[in-house]
Amino acid sequence: MTASTDVMYRLLVQGVTDYAIFMLDPDGIVANWNAGAERTKGYTGDEIVGRHFACLYTPEDRAAGLPEAGLHEARETGRFETEGWRLRRDGTRFWAFVVIDAIRDEDGRLLGFAKITRDRTDKRAQELQLLEAKEVAERHRDHLAATTAFLDSVVATIPSSVVVQDAATGLIRLANRQAELLLCGCTGELVGRPAEAVLPATLAALLKTALAAAGSPSASAVTLEAPVTTAWGSRTLRMRALAIAGTGEQPLHGLLIAEDVSEAHAASVRIHHLAHHDALTGLPNRELFRQRLDEALAAYGAAGKDAAGTGTAVLCLDLDDLKCINDTLGHPVGDQLLRAVARRIQEALRPGDTLARLGGDEFAVVAPLLAAEAEAEALAERLIAAMREPIEIDGQRIEAGLSIGLALAPADADGADGLLRSADLALDEAKRTGGGRSVRFHGALAAAARYRRLIETDLRGAITRRELGLHYQPIVRAEDGATVGYEALLRWHHPLRGPISPLDFIPVAEETGMIHEIGAFVLHEACREASCWTSGRSVAVNLSPVQFRNAALAAQVASALAASGLPAARLELEITESVLLDASSNNLALLGQLKQLGTRIALDDFGTGYSSLSYLCAFRFDKIKIDRTFVRELCDSREALAVVQAITGLSRSLGIATTAEGVETPEQAACLHREGCTQLQGYLYGKPMPASALPEGAEASIP
Repeated sequence: MTASTDVMYRLLVQGVTDYAIFMLDPDGIVANWNAGAERTKGYTGDEIVGRHFACLYTPEDRAAGLPEAGLHEARETGRFETEGWRLRRDGTRFWAFVVIDAIRDEDGRLLGFAKITRDRTDKRAQELQLLEAKEVAERHRDHLAATTAFLDSVVATIPSSVVVQDAATGLIRLANRQAELLLCGCTGELVGRPAEAVLPATLAALLKTALAAAGSPSASAVTLEAPVTTAWGSRTLRMRALAIAGTGEQPLHGLLIAEDVSEAHAASVRIHHLAHHDALTGLPNRELFRQRLDEALAAYGAAGKDAAGTGTAVLCLDLDDLKCINDTLGHPVGDQLLRAVARRIQEALRPGDTLARLGGDEFAVVAPLLAAEAEAEALAERLIAAMREPIEIDGQRIEAGLSIGLALAPADADGADGLLRSADLALDEAKRTGGGRSVRFHGALAAAARYRRLIETDLRGAITRRELGLHYQPIVRAEDGATVGYEALLRWHHPLRGPISPLDFIPVAEETGMIHEIGAFVLHEACREASCWTSGRSVAVNLSPVQFRNAALAAQVASALAASGLPAARLELEITESVLLDASSNNLALLGQLKQLGTRIALDDFGTGYSSLSYLCAFRFDKIKIDRTFVRELCDSREALAVVQAITGLSRSLGIATTAEGVETPEQAACLHREGCTQLQGYLYGKPMPASALPEGAEASIP
């Protein structure tokens, strides 16, 4: 169903005024409320949604347990129908025809109930009048003619279609106006004609069945609800036929009453659709996705070892940078992007594949009975390729990459839960390694996930347990090797597992948000320890890109400086290029605030990312750090040397200092000095060590 059809169905349900149509959760709590419900009951949606539907019954009915009994019957049999008095908000009563349908998914799990109520006070009054008229006719035979005329009038005006057939001749003896308009579109075309010739086949067959059962001890009314072709097109009719036995010389007749319940039926269908589809994109939601996955796994299992395919693939998809798009262009554009992405992915899938939106920027695909594992990987690459072309929305070309995690059954997991977990782990790996790519699940990912969970659990208490500390690596002047400062490097010594690499715990801290607390600790600790150095040497602290999402970062730096008494000029803050890529206008403003404090700002790992010269024009950096990758290959690679020459030449032109990381040999140091690098850092000059081991006594000073 398309998004526009989805809206039309929603408007249909909400716009119906003749029926009170609303959804109950499995406990009977009202979940929504249409215009017909407000007109019939007198309550607005705000007044009734969230309350138990028993509040709509009379106190006597509630005391008798009628609301619970109705839900019980609908739950057990699928439907509950009844008629009775109900209360409006103003205390007045009305006669209601009530239907409660149980809504279940394809596995039979109860999702809730659709409750449809129609005000039949007038019809009830008419029925009572009809009964009263019959009683009067029986008591007063002399008034039979007048009573008969009255009954004809009642039958002619009731909203249901009424048809009476003579069993002996098969001719229609009575048809009210509603029946004539519904079944043939005009008046005077039914009475006196054979029922099988003028009635739709469904109605004629229902009358024939009722008449055939006449005289049987078990004879009862025959009911049916089905779509019927009428003068108004295909309509869903609720039909009831019964035989009326004559007395004396009176012949047997068949009575048919048909009610048009198309709107109520459409509302029930729509409610079922909403329970299984995403409102924004019209795609299957998580519930329907899980059903399709279970079906695909069951089909493969039924095929057995002789199945033509290798199994079923699940692809978990994540749209890269949706949050940034929402923040910069607005959520309406983000919604349009999600719809466009859904269409583009759908076009790239095979017939029989299921695409679902699980929520936010998360999608998933079930691809059943693949011919080979390579086909699943090719499908993932095809989806990524489909998203490489920018999407144009409101005149703007938006690039939205796709990260994909892929898992196959039975190779990676047998059941749906295990398959989804495996695909999620693969998706996490795809995002962690840069995004815009697909990753196939493998066993090491599960082990890594378990290790990350252990790291996360232990890291939460590491600060209070004083397990985190700082080591400092010297930074020297290239021309004479004199120490001019230190870089603060975070270390974690676990009481059971010993030293844990920052490469293991820093990404976990960034993913969980603990980096904000840890970053504040590093700032305060580095400033506190550096304030004790009588040499006046500087200290460099690395800032994570995640810390820039905290608007109070500048305040944290100011607090660390104030608490320690360290002069701001002795604090150097190192950032990576990703800070400038992520919401760069906000981050540039935050960098400006840090600069105003008097701190020095260094651009770390320059040359390994995008290395756009626009960064150097957008912000005045105090230092550029050359990544150890180029230093390691400096003496053996002309390309590495050319990169170093370009960076040092650019830095000289801009008046920016340069620090080369990872210097391990005198040859590297000599080459870097020769090329104009101003500062050096690496094992050649010292490994990271705790503050207590630094040569920072009273006699230490910068030469």
